[in-house]
Amino acid sequence: MISRLRLRPGQRLIDLGCGTGGAGLWLSRALSVHLVGVDISPTAIALATRRTPAFVPPGQATFRVATIEATSLPDARADGIVCIDALGFAPDRMGALREMRRVLRPGGRAVLTSGGRRTAPAAPAWSDRAAAAGLELESEEERPDEPAMWHRLYQLWTGHEADLRRHLGDQQAESMLTEARTHAPALGNRRSVTVTLRRPSIEDAPSSATARQSRSGA
Repeated sequence: MISRLRLRPGQRLIDLGCGTGGAGLWLSRALSVHLVGVDISPTAIALATRRTPAFVPPGQATFRVATIEATSLPDARADGIVCIDALGFAPDRMGALREMRRVLRPGGRAVLTSGGRRTAPAAPAWSDRAAAAGLELESEEERPDEPAMWHRLYQLWTGHEADLRRHLGDQQAESMLTEARTHAPALGNRRSVTVTLRRPSIEDAPSSATARQSRSGA
């Protein structure tokens, strides 16, 4: 994600579907960027806010309750977006991609992780989905080691249930344990990818003179 986002210190990163803030806060600290995390769960946002002082100085990260299809963030202000395994839960996935384009500045990038069943019907190509949202597909790479990582993580969650409940509360812990019980049996059939999308820069568009020449056949 660090290499694909290409962010500079002081820029703005949005974490869509941020959960309790872990990945976004880590990136904010590692890259010295300002973070805005968005999640539909008030409980997750409260936990992310509580964890923030352990990662970054005051004012470097904030969190808000919203959906990834309607963030209420300003137009073209984000230098980068991450969306980690959250797009698949959006009721309107194309709406979420269009929202990413809206909040990204021209030239900004969104890095998404996505997982699905290998035996599921073929989804529309990422290049087609990106184009429909006004974005460009820069890369799509499979992560073959991710199912083993999730298997180990789910084992740790279930093996440390008491610690989860003590540190995160019963509601969040139960959500994580339910996820582990539900998804662990299907990990062998999981295909995971990392996708990098880019909002085209103004410079990417042909100049008016070039466009006129193209239309006239010159």
